[in-house]
Amino acid sequence: MNELPLWLQWIVAALLVTGGVFALVGAIGMLRFRDFYMRLHAPTKATTLGVGGVLLASLAVSWWRGEFGVPELLITLFLFVTAPVSANLLAKAAMHLKVPSKAGEPPRSVRP
Repeated sequence: MNELPLWLQWIVAALLVTGGVFALVGAIGMLRFRDFYMRLHAPTKATTLGVGGVLLASLAVSWWRGEFGVPELLITLFLFVTAPVSANLLAKAAMHLKVPSKAGEPPRSVRP
């Protein structure tokens, strides 16, 4: 019962790769976006989905082994509740401090 069947290995691998791709996109978004508000969007969306994919893979393995997967469920719940709340609080604090936004400006590569 320690070895996973091939179909479950493929599902776990797909979830891990998908989660890794989302996490990578979130990290690239943090580097590429121009201002605080845009950079705040990348980790709260993409990285949350990336960690969610990894946690689903871990949950699938623990269910196959006969465990309920309580730590994975608690981490998932905590992540999906706290990420949007913390992003909202950071955005409100930035608006209160009048952090400038570059949303209306053209991208750097188009500027003369």
